Amino acid sequence: MPRSTMPKIELVYDADCPNVDQARVRLRQALQEHGQDLRWTEWVGDDPSLPDYARGHGSPTILVDEHDVAAEASRGTSCRLYDQGDGTLHPAPPTKAIIAALTNSPEHGKNNGSRGQ
Repeated sequence: MPRSTMPKIELVYDADCPNVDQARVRLRQALQEHGQDLRWTEWVGDDPSLPDYARGHGSPTILVDEHDVAAEASRGTSCRLYDQGDGTLHPAPPTKAIIAALTNSPEHGKNNGSRGQ
């Protein structure tokens, strides 16, 4: 049976970012809870082949279909903290924000075979 496409999922981060591992943990958790393959593309923020839409975000940033999963989009190349919805800050986006972005994606629930980590 042919595989259909899933949302384009990307993790953009700075090479020296101490928060990227936690972002990967949250991303894996969200994909598992959403019932999707654990596949995404990773970009280092200073990669010359980084697409324009992915440039200038704080680190780490998770994009679903080229859109930041966090309600408070971050511009600028710095470490980023995320509001967890209860007034606390965390170094990775909330799992529920990632799931919401996956659920609201036009490609909801499908798989594209993009390279994953």
